[in-house]
Amino acid sequence: MQTIWYPAQQRGKKDIGWLKSNFHFSFSDYYNPVVSAFGTLLAFNDDFLEQGKGFGIHPHQNMEIISILLEGKMNHKDSMGYSTHIEAGGVQIMSAGQGLFHEEYNIGAGEANFLQIWIQPKLQNVNPRYQQRAFPRENRKNRLTTVVSSEEGLAHCWINQNAYIALGFYEQAQALTYHLKQPNKCVFLFCVAGKIQIAGHTLLSRDALGIWDTTQLDFEVAPHTEFVLIETVINQK
Repeated sequence: MQTIWYPAQQRGKKDIGWLKSNFHFSFSDYYNPVVSAFGTLLAFNDDFLEQGKGFGIHPHQNMEIISILLEGKMNHKDSMGYSTHIEAGGVQIMSAGQGLFHEEYNIGAGEANFLQIWIQPKLQNVNPRYQQRAFPRENRKNRLTTVVSSEEGLAHCWINQNAYIALGFYEQAQALTYHLKQPNKCVFLFCVAGKIQIAGHTLLSRDALGIWDTTQLDFEVAPHTEFVLIETVINQK
């Protein structure tokens, strides 16, 4: 097993008042060649958006874009005709493919906190697609819940890449084992809150660990721990 440590205090920062962003990898005005990506995971942004503010209509192309809303309420409108809203525990994906436009605003009563995740697609220039699912915390206590998959299904969102995203929300301490699904895979483990012990590392709130060259992960979570686990391919072969 090999690992790379991504401590919360070393993340890139962007503060423009209504938007406060924390970047694990190079993004926007933040550039760090040492942490430009992790496998096909190109962006992992921890964003805090002021009430009533948001992102006006803008384009994307050939990218798998996943949003996980941790707190608050946001809308979504796009050039495919979707007009929806997403609340805490919600997950939405855009397989941007040959191109789409969208906008998102914080329509809740307070600050919104969401994770913006970009994964390199498996196929280029596919038809664009949008999907969302709800995963409230109370429905996934003390278990690992798959929220994004490479496979179609009603229980999760699916994307154009051989990747998986799972959410963990544990009220009780627990020892966990996660089996990687295929060779040529890596895992990005992000601690939202609480504490995780893994491979000699202690992850606290907003710390992350990149892991590869292994077939399974064995780790322990403390009570009241929440995390995101992303398994994706290391490179496009």
